[in-house]
Amino acid sequence: MEAESEPYVRLATMRQLHQAVADLNTARSLADTLQTVADGIVAGLGYELGCVNLVRPDGDLVIAAFAGNAAAEALITGRVGSRASWERRLSMGEAWDNLRFIPHTEGWVLLDDDVPQWHTEGPEPRFEDEWHPLDRLYAPMYASAGGRDLLGVISVDRPRNGRRPGAWGREALQMYASQSAIAISNARLRANMQRALVRLEREQQALRASEESFRQAFEYAPSGMAIAEMGGDQQGRLLRTNDALCRLLGRPASVMRRYSFADLVHPEDIGTLLRTSAEGGRAELRLSRRDGTYLWVSLRNSVVADTADGPRFLLTHVEDIEERKRHELNLAHRASHDALTGLPNSAELKSRLSARICERPHSPAATAIEALDAAYGDVESSLIHGYQADGYEGEAVPGGGPFDHHVHAVAPDPEHDDGTKGLAVLFCDLDGFKSINDRFGHHTGDAVLIEVSRRLSTCVRDGDTVARLGGDEFVVLADGLGAADAADLAVRLRNAIIPPIRVDGRAVRVGASFGIGWAECGMTVEEVLRSADQRMYVEKRSRSKVHRRAG
Repeated sequence: MEAESEPYVRLATMRQLHQAVADLNTARSLADTLQTVADGIVAGLGYELGCVNLVRPDGDLVIAAFAGNAAAEALITGRVGSRASWERRLSMGEAWDNLRFIPHTEGWVLLDDDVPQWHTEGPEPRFEDEWHPLDRLYAPMYASAGGRDLLGVISVDRPRNGRRPGAWGREALQMYASQSAIAISNARLRANMQRALVRLEREQQALRASEESFRQAFEYAPSGMAIAEMGGDQQGRLLRTNDALCRLLGRPASVMRRYSFADLVHPEDIGTLLRTSAEGGRAELRLSRRDGTYLWVSLRNSVVADTADGPRFLLTHVEDIEERKRHELNLAHRASHDALTGLPNSAELKSRLSARICERPHSPAATAIEALDAAYGDVESSLIHGYQADGYEGEAVPGGGPFDHHVHAVAPDPEHDDGTKGLAVLFCDLDGFKSINDRFGHHTGDAVLIEVSRRLSTCVRDGDTVARLGGDEFVVLADGLGAADAADLAVRLRNAIIPPIRVDGRAVRVGASFGIGWAECGMTVEEVLRSADQRMYVEKRSRSKVHRRAG
Protein backbone atom coordinates (compact mmCIF):
# COMPACT_ATOMS: atom_id res chain seq x y z
CA MET A 1 0.00 0.00 0.00
CA GLU A 2 2.92 2.31 0.76
CA ALA A 3 4.33 1.91 -2.75
CA GLU A 4 0.99 2.77 -4.34
CA SER A 5 0.60 5.93 -2.27
CA GLU A 6 4.12 7.22 -2.96
CA PRO A 7 3.26 8.81 -6.35
CA TYR A 8 0.37 10.66 -4.72
CA VAL A 9 2.67 11.94 -1.95
CA ARG A 10 5.21 13.07 -4.53
CA LEU A 11 2.58 14.74 -6.69
CA ALA A 12 1.08 16.53 -3.64
CA THR A 13 4.57 17.70 -2.59
CA MET A 14 5.26 18.95 -6.11
CA ARG A 15 1.98 20.86 -6.20
CA GLN A 16 2.64 22.47 -2.81
CA LEU A 17 6.19 23.36 -3.87
CA HIS A 18 4.95 24.78 -7.17
CA GLN A 19 2.37 26.92 -5.35
CA ALA A 20 4.95 28.14 -2.82
CA VAL A 21 7.33 29.12 -5.65
CA ALA A 22 4.49 30.81 -7.52
CA ASP A 23 3.67 32.84 -4.38
CA LEU A 24 7.26 34.14 -4.32
CA ASN A 25 6.65 35.96 -7.58
CA THR A 26 3.52 37.76 -6.34
CA ALA A 27 5.38 39.79 -3.71
CA ARG A 28 5.82 43.43 -4.70
CA SER A 29 8.69 44.46 -2.44
CA LEU A 30 11.80 42.95 -0.86
CA ALA A 31 10.15 42.84 2.57
CA ASP A 32 7.09 41.09 1.14
CA THR A 33 9.33 38.62 -0.69
CA LEU A 34 11.27 37.76 2.48
CA GLN A 35 8.08 37.20 4.47
CA THR A 36 6.60 35.15 1.61
CA VAL A 37 9.71 32.93 1.69
CA ALA A 38 9.21 32.30 5.42
CA ASP A 39 5.47 31.71 5.02
CA GLY A 40 6.09 29.26 2.19
CA ILE A 41 8.24 27.08 4.46
CA VAL A 42 5.32 26.66 6.85
CA ALA A 43 2.46 26.56 4.34
CA GLY A 44 4.10 24.61 1.51
CA LEU A 45 6.97 22.50 2.88
CA GLY A 46 5.46 21.01 6.02
CA TYR A 47 7.53 22.65 8.78
CA GLU A 48 6.06 24.40 11.82
CA LEU A 49 8.77 27.09 11.98
CA GLY A 50 10.62 28.87 9.19
CA CYS A 51 13.22 31.63 9.41
CA VAL A 52 15.02 33.70 6.73
CA ASN A 53 18.50 34.98 7.69
CA LEU A 54 19.72 37.60 5.20
CA VAL A 55 23.35 38.65 4.65
CA ARG A 56 23.86 42.34 5.44
CA PRO A 57 26.37 44.59 3.63
CA ASP A 58 28.83 44.10 6.54
CA GLY A 59 28.66 40.30 6.09
CA ASP A 60 26.70 39.45 9.24
CA LEU A 61 23.29 37.79 8.95
CA VAL A 62 20.09 39.41 10.23
CA ILE A 63 16.80 37.58 10.85
CA ALA A 64 14.70 39.27 8.17
CA ALA A 65 11.52 37.17 8.36
CA PHE A 66 9.99 34.52 10.61
CA ALA A 67 6.85 32.37 10.34
CA GLY A 68 5.06 29.81 12.47
CA ASN A 69 5.22 31.37 15.97
CA ALA A 70 4.19 34.94 16.75
CA ALA A 71 6.05 35.04 20.08
CA ALA A 72 9.30 33.90 18.50
CA GLU A 73 8.82 36.33 15.62
CA ALA A 74 8.46 39.28 17.98
CA LEU A 75 11.47 38.19 20.05
CA ILE A 76 14.15 37.50 17.45
CA THR A 77 13.20 39.27 14.21
CA GLY A 78 15.85 41.89 13.44
CA ARG A 79 18.53 40.30 15.63
CA VAL A 80 21.94 39.67 14.11
CA GLY A 81 24.33 36.72 14.12
CA SER A 82 27.98 37.08 13.13
CA ARG A 83 29.26 35.71 9.83
CA ALA A 84 31.89 33.64 11.66
CA SER A 85 29.25 31.85 13.75
CA TRP A 86 27.18 31.10 10.67
CA GLU A 87 30.16 29.77 8.74
CA ARG A 88 30.88 27.49 11.68
CA ARG A 89 27.32 26.14 11.56
CA LEU A 90 27.42 25.60 7.81
CA SER A 91 30.58 23.48 8.18
CA MET A 92 29.25 21.21 10.97
CA GLY A 93 27.00 18.19 10.96
CA GLU A 94 25.92 16.28 7.88
CA ALA A 95 25.91 17.62 4.31
CA TRP A 96 22.65 16.72 2.54
CA ASP A 97 23.74 17.93 -0.89
CA ASN A 98 23.48 21.74 -0.45
CA LEU A 99 21.63 21.41 2.86
CA ARG A 100 23.34 21.21 6.25
CA PHE A 101 21.81 19.10 9.06
CA ILE A 102 23.21 19.36 12.60
CA PRO A 103 21.80 16.67 14.92
CA HIS A 104 21.20 17.50 18.56
CA THR A 105 24.12 15.24 19.55
CA GLU A 106 26.49 17.77 17.92
CA GLY A 107 24.49 20.98 18.05
CA TRP A 108 24.61 21.43 21.83
CA VAL A 109 27.92 23.29 21.42
CA LEU A 110 26.04 26.04 19.51
CA LEU A 111 23.71 26.95 22.37
CA ASP A 112 25.99 29.74 23.59
CA ASP A 113 27.10 31.34 20.30
CA ASP A 114 25.76 34.72 19.08
CA VAL A 115 23.31 33.42 16.46
CA PRO A 116 19.71 34.18 17.58
CA GLN A 117 17.80 30.93 18.09
CA TRP A 118 14.48 29.66 19.30
CA HIS A 119 13.52 26.15 20.29
CA THR A 120 10.92 24.41 22.42
CA GLU A 121 11.47 21.59 24.85
CA GLY A 122 10.22 18.16 23.88
CA PRO A 123 10.59 14.45 24.65
CA GLU A 124 13.62 12.46 23.61
CA PRO A 125 13.24 10.73 20.19
CA ARG A 126 11.71 7.26 20.31
CA PHE A 127 13.19 6.10 17.03
CA GLU A 128 16.21 6.85 14.87
CA ASP A 129 14.80 9.38 12.41
CA GLU A 130 12.49 11.25 14.81
CA TRP A 131 13.09 15.01 14.96
CA HIS A 132 14.65 16.29 18.18
CA PRO A 133 13.84 19.84 19.45
CA LEU A 134 17.54 20.71 19.23
CA ASP A 135 18.05 19.35 15.71
CA ARG A 136 18.96 22.05 13.16
CA LEU A 137 18.47 22.08 9.38
CA TYR A 138 19.81 24.90 7.19
CA ALA A 139 19.34 25.62 3.47
CA PRO A 140 21.92 28.16 2.21
CA MET A 141 20.82 30.58 -0.52
CA TYR A 142 23.36 31.73 -3.09
CA ALA A 143 23.15 34.80 -5.29
CA SER A 144 23.69 32.86 -8.55
CA ALA A 145 23.18 29.27 -9.64
CA GLY A 146 26.33 27.24 -8.98
CA GLY A 147 28.01 30.20 -7.25
CA ARG A 148 29.21 30.47 -3.65
CA ASP A 149 28.23 34.10 -3.01
CA LEU A 150 26.09 33.60 0.10
CA LEU A 151 22.82 35.56 -0.03
CA GLY A 152 21.27 34.17 3.14
CA VAL A 153 20.25 31.02 4.99
CA ILE A 154 16.83 29.43 5.45
CA SER A 155 16.49 27.61 8.78
CA VAL A 156 13.60 25.24 9.49
CA ASP A 157 12.37 23.42 12.56
CA ARG A 158 9.76 20.89 13.70
CA PRO A 159 8.55 18.95 10.63
CA ARG A 160 4.84 18.33 11.00
CA ASN A 161 5.25 14.57 10.65
CA GLY A 162 7.80 14.56 13.48
CA ARG A 163 10.52 12.95 11.37
CA ARG A 164 13.68 14.09 9.72
CA PRO A 165 12.94 14.82 6.06
CA GLY A 166 13.61 12.02 3.59
CA ALA A 167 15.18 12.34 0.15
CA TRP A 168 12.00 13.79 -1.35
CA GLY A 169 11.61 16.41 1.40
CA ARG A 170 15.27 17.38 1.18
CA GLU A 171 15.03 17.87 -2.57
CA ALA A 172 11.92 20.02 -2.15
CA LEU A 173 13.64 22.22 0.48
CA GLN A 174 16.74 22.57 -1.68
CA MET A 175 14.68 23.55 -4.74
CA TYR A 176 12.71 26.05 -2.63
CA ALA A 177 15.92 27.64 -1.31
CA SER A 178 17.22 27.99 -4.88
CA GLN A 179 14.01 29.65 -6.09
CA SER A 180 13.88 31.85 -2.96
CA ALA A 181 17.39 33.13 -3.72
CA ILE A 182 16.28 34.04 -7.24
CA ALA A 183 13.14 35.77 -5.93
CA ILE A 184 15.12 37.80 -3.35
CA SER A 185 17.74 38.80 -5.94
CA ASN A 186 15.01 39.78 -8.38
CA ALA A 187 13.17 41.79 -5.69
CA ARG A 188 16.35 43.71 -4.98
CA LEU A 189 16.93 44.23 -8.68
CA ARG A 190 13.36 45.44 -9.27
CA ALA A 191 13.60 47.83 -6.33
CA ASN A 192 16.82 49.32 -7.70
CA MET A 193 15.37 49.58 -11.21
CA GLN A 194 12.13 51.21 -10.06
CA ARG A 195 14.02 53.74 -7.95
CA ALA A 196 16.18 54.55 -10.96
CA LEU A 197 13.13 54.98 -13.18
CA VAL A 198 11.41 57.31 -10.71
CA ARG A 199 14.48 59.47 -10.55
CA LEU A 200 14.65 59.43 -14.35
CA GLU A 201 11.24 61.13 -14.68
CA ARG A 202 11.57 63.86 -12.05
CA GLU A 203 13.84 66.71 -13.03
CA GLN A 204 16.25 67.53 -15.79
CA GLN A 205 19.21 68.16 -13.53
CA ALA A 206 19.07 64.66 -11.96
CA LEU A 207 18.35 63.02 -15.32
CA ARG A 208 21.96 62.48 -16.35
CA ALA A 209 23.04 60.86 -13.07
CA SER A 210 19.92 58.69 -12.93
CA GLU A 211 20.36 57.61 -16.54
CA GLU A 212 23.87 56.36 -15.84
CA SER A 213 22.71 54.50 -12.75
CA PHE A 214 19.91 52.95 -14.76
CA ARG A 215 22.23 52.04 -17.61
CA GLN A 216 24.61 50.16 -15.33
CA ALA A 217 21.83 48.34 -13.52
CA PHE A 218 20.25 47.46 -16.86
CA GLU A 219 23.38 46.45 -18.76
CA TYR A 220 25.02 44.46 -15.97
CA ALA A 221 21.89 42.76 -14.62
CA PRO A 222 22.53 39.00 -14.31
CA SER A 223 19.21 38.22 -16.03
CA GLY A 224 17.68 39.52 -19.25
CA MET A 225 16.26 43.03 -19.41
CA ALA A 226 14.48 44.86 -22.24
CA ILE A 227 12.70 48.15 -22.88
CA ALA A 228 9.80 48.12 -25.36
CA GLU A 229 7.52 50.80 -26.80
CA MET A 230 3.93 51.21 -25.70
CA GLY A 231 1.30 52.63 -28.03
CA GLY A 232 1.57 53.93 -31.56
CA ASP A 233 2.52 52.08 -34.72
CA GLN A 234 5.57 50.50 -33.09
CA GLN A 235 3.66 48.92 -30.16
CA GLY A 236 5.85 46.33 -28.44
CA ARG A 237 8.99 46.98 -30.52
CA LEU A 238 12.16 46.38 -28.54
CA LEU A 239 14.07 49.61 -28.05
CA ARG A 240 16.89 48.29 -25.92
CA THR A 241 18.12 44.92 -24.64
CA ASN A 242 20.97 44.04 -22.30
CA ASP A 243 23.76 41.54 -22.93
CA ALA A 244 22.20 38.88 -20.73
CA LEU A 245 19.03 38.79 -22.87
CA CYS A 246 21.03 38.77 -26.11
CA ARG A 247 23.07 35.80 -24.86
CA LEU A 248 19.93 34.06 -23.68
CA LEU A 249 18.25 34.23 -27.09
CA GLY A 250 21.42 33.97 -29.18
CA ARG A 251 20.85 37.25 -31.05
CA PRO A 252 22.92 40.48 -31.07
CA ALA A 253 21.38 43.71 -29.82
CA SER A 254 21.20 45.18 -33.34
CA VAL A 255 19.05 42.24 -34.48
CA MET A 256 16.89 42.28 -31.35
CA ARG A 257 15.78 45.85 -32.16
CA ARG A 258 14.02 44.53 -35.27
CA TYR A 259 11.68 42.41 -33.19
CA SER A 260 8.97 42.67 -30.60
CA PHE A 261 8.30 39.95 -28.04
CA ALA A 262 5.24 39.02 -30.13
CA ASP A 263 7.63 38.04 -32.96
CA LEU A 264 9.65 35.81 -30.64
CA VAL A 265 6.99 34.14 -28.51
CA HIS A 266 5.75 30.58 -29.12
CA PRO A 267 2.43 30.62 -31.06
CA GLU A 268 0.64 28.87 -28.18
CA ASP A 269 1.76 31.59 -25.73
CA ILE A 270 0.79 34.70 -27.71
CA GLY A 271 -2.41 35.19 -25.68
CA THR A 272 -0.46 35.07 -22.42
CA LEU A 273 2.01 37.64 -23.76
CA LEU A 274 -0.71 40.06 -24.89
CA ARG A 275 -2.47 39.91 -21.52
CA THR A 276 0.80 40.52 -19.69
CA SER A 277 1.78 43.43 -21.94
CA ALA A 278 -1.60 45.10 -21.55
CA GLU A 279 -1.93 44.76 -17.79
CA GLY A 280 1.66 44.58 -16.58
CA GLY A 281 2.62 41.68 -14.36
CA ARG A 282 4.25 38.30 -14.72
CA ALA A 283 3.93 35.34 -17.07
CA GLU A 284 5.79 32.14 -17.92
CA LEU A 285 6.10 31.52 -21.66
CA ARG A 286 8.46 30.34 -24.41
CA LEU A 287 10.70 32.56 -26.55
CA SER A 288 12.47 31.44 -29.72
CA ARG A 289 16.24 31.31 -29.94
CA ARG A 290 18.31 31.96 -33.02
CA ASP A 291 18.68 28.19 -33.66
CA GLY A 292 14.87 27.76 -33.83
CA THR A 293 14.47 26.13 -30.42
CA TYR A 294 12.23 27.56 -27.69
CA LEU A 295 13.30 28.50 -24.19
CA TRP A 296 11.03 28.75 -21.13
CA VAL A 297 11.36 32.15 -19.44
CA SER A 298 9.67 34.05 -16.64
CA LEU A 299 8.70 37.47 -17.97
CA ARG A 300 7.81 40.37 -15.69
CA ASN A 301 6.62 43.71 -17.08
CA SER A 302 6.60 47.05 -15.33
CA VAL A 303 4.66 49.85 -17.02
CA VAL A 304 6.67 53.05 -16.76
CA ALA A 305 4.15 55.89 -16.94
CA ASP A 306 4.21 59.65 -17.30
CA THR A 307 1.57 61.41 -15.18
CA ALA A 308 0.84 63.82 -18.04
CA ASP A 309 1.12 61.67 -21.15
CA GLY A 310 0.18 58.22 -19.84
CA PRO A 311 2.18 55.00 -20.43
CA ARG A 312 5.55 55.52 -22.05
CA PHE A 313 7.24 52.11 -22.29
CA LEU A 314 7.53 48.64 -20.77
CA LEU A 315 10.48 47.58 -18.67
CA THR A 316 10.69 43.80 -19.04
CA HIS A 317 12.69 41.44 -16.85
CA VAL A 318 13.36 38.02 -18.48
CA GLU A 319 14.57 35.09 -16.37
CA ASP A 320 15.65 31.68 -17.70
CA ILE A 321 13.46 28.97 -16.08
CA GLU A 322 14.19 26.15 -18.55
CA GLU A 323 15.87 23.98 -15.91
CA ARG A 324 13.02 24.46 -13.44
CA LYS A 325 10.42 23.60 -16.08
CA ARG A 326 12.36 20.50 -17.08
CA HIS A 327 12.61 19.48 -13.44
CA GLU A 328 8.87 19.99 -12.92
CA LEU A 329 8.09 17.83 -15.95
CA ASN A 330 10.47 15.19 -14.66
CA LEU A 331 8.82 15.23 -11.22
CA ALA A 332 5.37 14.97 -12.79
CA HIS A 333 6.52 12.03 -14.94
CA ARG A 334 8.03 10.27 -11.91
CA ALA A 335 4.81 10.75 -9.96
CA SER A 336 2.62 9.23 -12.71
CA HIS A 337 4.88 6.50 -14.15
CA ASP A 338 6.32 3.23 -12.91
CA ALA A 339 9.96 3.60 -11.86
CA LEU A 340 11.05 0.19 -13.22
CA THR A 341 9.35 0.00 -16.62
CA GLY A 342 8.60 3.66 -17.38
CA LEU A 343 4.96 2.76 -18.10
CA PRO A 344 2.03 4.76 -16.67
CA ASN A 345 1.36 3.57 -13.13
CA SER A 346 -1.91 2.68 -11.44
CA ALA A 347 -2.78 6.28 -10.59
CA GLU A 348 -2.17 7.49 -14.17
CA LEU A 349 -4.15 4.55 -15.59
CA LYS A 350 -7.15 5.38 -13.41
CA SER A 351 -6.87 9.05 -14.34
CA ARG A 352 -6.94 8.29 -18.07
CA LEU A 353 -9.78 5.81 -17.66
CA SER A 354 -11.79 8.24 -15.52
CA ALA A 355 -11.44 10.93 -18.20
CA ARG A 356 -13.07 8.63 -20.75
CA ILE A 357 -16.19 7.53 -18.82
CA CYS A 358 -18.90 9.53 -17.08
CA GLU A 359 -21.32 8.75 -14.26
CA ARG A 360 -24.39 8.59 -16.49
CA PRO A 361 -25.14 5.32 -18.30
CA HIS A 362 -25.50 5.57 -22.08
CA SER A 363 -29.11 5.78 -23.36
CA PRO A 364 -29.77 3.93 -26.61
CA ALA A 365 -30.87 6.02 -29.59
CA ALA A 366 -34.59 6.45 -30.26
CA THR A 367 -36.26 3.79 -32.40
CA ALA A 368 -37.99 4.72 -35.67
CA ILE A 369 -41.45 4.51 -34.02
CA GLU A 370 -40.33 6.71 -31.12
CA ALA A 371 -38.97 9.27 -33.61
CA LEU A 372 -42.35 9.37 -35.38
CA ASP A 373 -44.13 9.80 -32.04
CA ALA A 374 -41.80 12.73 -31.26
CA ALA A 375 -42.55 14.34 -34.63
CA TYR A 376 -46.36 13.97 -34.35
CA GLY A 377 -47.09 14.94 -30.81
CA ASP A 378 -46.15 12.17 -28.37
CA VAL A 379 -44.96 14.67 -25.80
CA GLU A 380 -43.90 12.15 -23.19
CA SER A 381 -41.72 10.24 -25.64
CA SER A 382 -40.29 13.41 -27.13
CA LEU A 383 -39.22 14.76 -23.75
CA ILE A 384 -37.50 11.50 -22.90
CA HIS A 385 -35.29 11.79 -25.98
CA GLY A 386 -34.63 15.53 -25.72
CA TYR A 387 -37.11 16.89 -28.33
CA GLN A 388 -40.39 18.80 -28.28
CA ALA A 389 -43.30 18.04 -30.59
CA ASP A 390 -43.02 21.40 -32.38
CA GLY A 391 -39.54 20.52 -33.62
CA TYR A 392 -37.50 22.69 -31.24
CA GLU A 393 -34.77 21.25 -29.04
CA GLY A 394 -35.84 20.27 -25.54
CA GLU A 395 -33.70 19.72 -22.44
CA ALA A 396 -32.36 16.22 -22.34
CA VAL A 397 -33.14 14.30 -19.17
CA PRO A 398 -30.35 12.95 -16.97
CA GLY A 399 -28.86 9.91 -18.56
CA GLY A 400 -27.81 11.49 -21.82
CA GLY A 401 -29.69 12.77 -24.83
CA PRO A 402 -29.11 13.56 -28.48
CA PHE A 403 -27.55 16.92 -27.59
CA ASP A 404 -25.16 15.58 -24.94
CA HIS A 405 -21.71 16.52 -26.30
CA HIS A 406 -19.96 13.81 -24.29
CA VAL A 407 -19.23 10.73 -26.43
CA HIS A 408 -20.47 7.91 -24.22
CA ALA A 409 -18.37 4.78 -23.92
CA VAL A 410 -20.39 1.65 -24.76
CA ALA A 411 -19.50 -2.04 -24.80
CA PRO A 412 -19.87 -4.09 -28.00
CA ASP A 413 -22.08 -7.18 -27.88
CA PRO A 414 -19.70 -10.20 -27.95
CA GLU A 415 -22.45 -12.43 -29.41
CA HIS A 416 -23.61 -10.18 -32.25
CA ASP A 417 -21.17 -7.97 -34.13
CA ASP A 418 -23.30 -4.91 -34.96
CA GLY A 419 -20.32 -2.69 -35.68
CA THR A 420 -20.26 -1.08 -32.22
CA LYS A 421 -16.80 0.10 -31.14
CA GLY A 422 -15.81 0.62 -27.53
CA LEU A 423 -12.97 1.17 -25.09
CA ALA A 424 -11.40 -2.25 -24.49
CA VAL A 425 -9.66 -2.90 -21.17
CA LEU A 426 -7.25 -5.84 -21.42
CA PHE A 427 -6.07 -7.09 -18.03
CA CYS A 428 -2.83 -9.09 -18.30
CA ASP A 429 -1.32 -11.36 -15.65
CA LEU A 430 1.98 -13.12 -16.36
CA ASP A 431 2.04 -16.91 -15.95
CA GLY A 432 5.14 -18.45 -14.39
CA PHE A 433 6.67 -15.15 -13.31
CA LYS A 434 6.83 -16.06 -9.61
CA SER A 435 8.91 -19.14 -10.31
CA ILE A 436 11.41 -17.00 -12.25
CA ASN A 437 11.71 -14.62 -9.31
CA ASP A 438 12.10 -17.51 -6.84
CA ARG A 439 14.59 -19.41 -8.98
CA PHE A 440 16.77 -16.68 -10.51
CA GLY A 441 16.22 -13.71 -8.23
CA HIS A 442 14.61 -10.28 -8.50
CA HIS A 443 17.25 -8.96 -10.88
CA THR A 444 16.11 -11.45 -13.52
CA GLY A 445 12.47 -10.79 -12.65
CA ASP A 446 12.93 -7.06 -13.16
CA ALA A 447 14.59 -7.64 -16.52
CA VAL A 448 11.64 -9.82 -17.59
CA LEU A 449 9.15 -7.12 -16.57
CA ILE A 450 11.06 -4.48 -18.54
CA GLU A 451 11.15 -6.65 -21.65
CA VAL A 452 7.45 -7.59 -21.36
CA SER A 453 6.65 -3.87 -21.06
CA ARG A 454 8.62 -3.17 -24.22
CA ARG A 455 6.90 -5.95 -26.15
CA LEU A 456 3.44 -4.85 -25.07
CA SER A 457 4.18 -1.24 -26.03
CA THR A 458 5.33 -2.18 -29.52
CA CYS A 459 2.10 -4.10 -30.22
CA VAL A 460 -0.34 -1.25 -29.59
CA ARG A 461 -1.26 1.92 -31.47
CA ASP A 462 0.10 5.36 -30.65
CA GLY A 463 -3.08 6.44 -28.86
CA ASP A 464 -3.40 3.29 -26.74
CA THR A 465 -2.21 2.99 -23.13
CA VAL A 466 -0.05 0.25 -21.64
CA ALA A 467 0.15 0.58 -17.84
CA ARG A 468 1.67 -1.47 -15.03
CA LEU A 469 -0.58 -1.96 -12.03
CA GLY A 470 2.17 -3.52 -9.94
CA GLY A 471 3.87 -6.90 -9.62
CA ASP A 472 3.31 -8.85 -12.83
CA GLU A 473 -0.04 -7.24 -13.75
CA PHE A 474 -0.47 -4.95 -16.76
CA VAL A 475 -3.48 -3.21 -18.30
CA VAL A 476 -3.94 -2.11 -21.91
CA LEU A 477 -6.54 0.53 -22.88
CA ALA A 478 -7.46 0.47 -26.57
CA ASP A 479 -10.31 2.65 -27.83
CA GLY A 480 -12.36 2.16 -30.98
CA LEU A 481 -12.32 -1.67 -30.96
CA GLY A 482 -15.06 -4.19 -31.59
CA ALA A 483 -15.33 -7.48 -29.72
CA ALA A 484 -13.40 -9.37 -32.42
CA ASP A 485 -10.75 -6.62 -32.59
CA ALA A 486 -10.14 -6.86 -28.84
CA ALA A 487 -9.84 -10.65 -29.01
CA ASP A 488 -7.33 -10.36 -31.87
CA LEU A 489 -5.34 -7.78 -29.89
CA ALA A 490 -5.20 -10.09 -26.86
CA VAL A 491 -3.85 -12.89 -29.07
CA ARG A 492 -1.18 -10.59 -30.56
CA LEU A 493 -0.11 -9.35 -27.16
CA ARG A 494 0.07 -12.86 -25.76
CA ASN A 495 2.06 -14.13 -28.75
CA ALA A 496 4.48 -11.22 -28.31
CA ILE A 497 5.15 -12.24 -24.69
CA ILE A 498 5.66 -15.99 -25.39
CA PRO A 499 9.13 -15.91 -27.08
CA PRO A 500 12.02 -16.58 -24.67
CA ILE A 501 13.61 -13.63 -22.92
CA ARG A 502 17.38 -13.64 -22.52
CA VAL A 503 18.77 -12.31 -19.26
CA ASP A 504 22.49 -12.56 -18.49
CA GLY A 505 22.93 -15.26 -21.11
CA ARG A 506 19.98 -17.30 -19.80
CA ALA A 507 16.69 -17.79 -21.68
CA VAL A 508 13.51 -17.66 -19.60
CA ARG A 509 9.87 -17.83 -20.65
CA VAL A 510 6.64 -16.53 -19.26
CA GLY A 511 3.11 -16.92 -20.46
CA ALA A 512 0.24 -14.49 -20.10
CA SER A 513 -3.46 -14.63 -19.32
CA PHE A 514 -5.70 -11.86 -20.66
CA GLY A 515 -9.14 -10.78 -19.55
CA ILE A 516 -11.08 -8.45 -21.84
CA GLY A 517 -13.37 -5.96 -20.18
CA TRP A 518 -15.13 -2.89 -21.53
CA ALA A 519 -15.35 0.62 -20.10
CA GLU A 520 -18.92 1.89 -20.11
CA CYS A 521 -20.41 5.16 -18.91
CA GLY A 522 -22.22 4.55 -15.66
CA MET A 523 -19.44 2.32 -14.31
CA THR A 524 -16.73 3.40 -11.88
CA VAL A 525 -13.06 2.95 -12.69
CA GLU A 526 -12.80 0.25 -10.02
CA GLU A 527 -15.74 -1.63 -11.53
CA VAL A 528 -14.17 -1.53 -15.00
CA LEU A 529 -10.82 -2.88 -13.76
CA ARG A 530 -12.48 -5.47 -11.54
CA SER A 531 -14.55 -6.75 -14.46
CA ALA A 532 -11.46 -7.20 -16.65
CA ASP A 533 -9.57 -8.79 -13.74
CA GLN A 534 -12.34 -11.33 -13.13
CA ARG A 535 -12.45 -12.28 -16.81
CA MET A 536 -8.70 -12.73 -16.77
CA TYR A 537 -8.98 -15.24 -13.92
CA VAL A 538 -11.76 -17.06 -15.76
CA GLU A 539 -9.50 -17.31 -18.80
CA LYS A 540 -6.52 -18.41 -16.63
CA ARG A 541 -8.54 -21.21 -14.96
CA SER A 542 -9.87 -22.38 -18.31
CA ARG A 543 -6.39 -23.45 -19.42
CA SER A 544 -4.18 -26.10 -17.89
CA LYS A 545 -1.07 -25.10 -15.99
CA VAL A 546 1.19 -26.61 -18.68
CA HIS A 547 -0.69 -24.76 -21.39
CA ARG A 548 -0.36 -21.49 -19.47
CA ARG A 549 3.38 -21.91 -19.02
CA ALA A 550 3.71 -22.70 -22.71
CA GLY A 551 2.05 -19.42 -23.42
